[in-house]
Amino acid sequence: MSANKTVVLGGKESFLIRVLLNKLRSANQDCAFVPWAIDAINAALKENVLVTLFLDDGEKPPKDVLHFLSESMEERGLKLILIGEQEDIRFGTDHIKGDLIYQTFTRPVDNAAFLQCVSDYFEKAKAGEFKRSILIVDDDVQYLSMVREWLKETYKVTMANSGLQAIKLLGKNKVDLILLDHEMPVTSGPQVLEMLRNDPETKAIPVMFLTGKGDKQSVMAVVALRPEGYFLKTIQKEELLAKLQEYFVLHR
Repeated sequence: MSANKTVVLGGKESFLIRVLLNKLRSANQDCAFVPWAIDAINAALKENVLVTLFLDDGEKPPKDVLHFLSESMEERGLKLILIGEQEDIRFGTDHIKGDLIYQTFTRPVDNAAFLQCVSDYFEKAKAGEFKRSILIVDDDVQYLSMVREWLKETYKVTMANSGLQAIKLLGKNKVDLILLDHEMPVTSGPQVLEMLRNDPETKAIPVMFLTGKGDKQSVMAVVALRPEGYFLKTIQKEELLAKLQEYFVLHR
């Protein structure tokens, strides 16, 4: 996993941006200036990066750059600090989705508050607060643990070894996706799905089935329940991670 890094985006590396970068470095924060250029932004947006969009001197990034920035941040699960005058802040919030903006600062920037904000962000990121959450439900504890190991670096993972335990957990915790074993004793996957869809609190949570049966009849039985999708339990780690990422990109 790469080290935490703050990238400061601007039209040019102005005096004010250099001051901000020096403050970050004096606080032992890894940081770098990145211009408003799609190639440069694409190269800079890596895991554990916090983006700071610095708007000054009336300059504003091109809309295609802002669109690319927003799409790329959302795909990678990144957040952004927005700095500028009040008019700049309004421009930024009009063109960047609200859930991507971690905090805004009007100029002149309170450097101590900014540095604390950066530090707090990385502490929360380390604790997994910004990760999408997935509940895995399976009566096979060994399989449950294996899938958790596969996903825990990318997602905030909760486990349940029965359908009833899953329902109980969801009463206290909200998740972005449920991976649900289709064949479970006592309360089967289809029964759990029915309970979820009959509860106003959980009916909108997407569900993907996990199934050990790949024959046509079994697959058709799973698909007939209209889950968001399904995975055969023979799926390998990299394929599962890729398909989950694809799902979240398409359904963000």
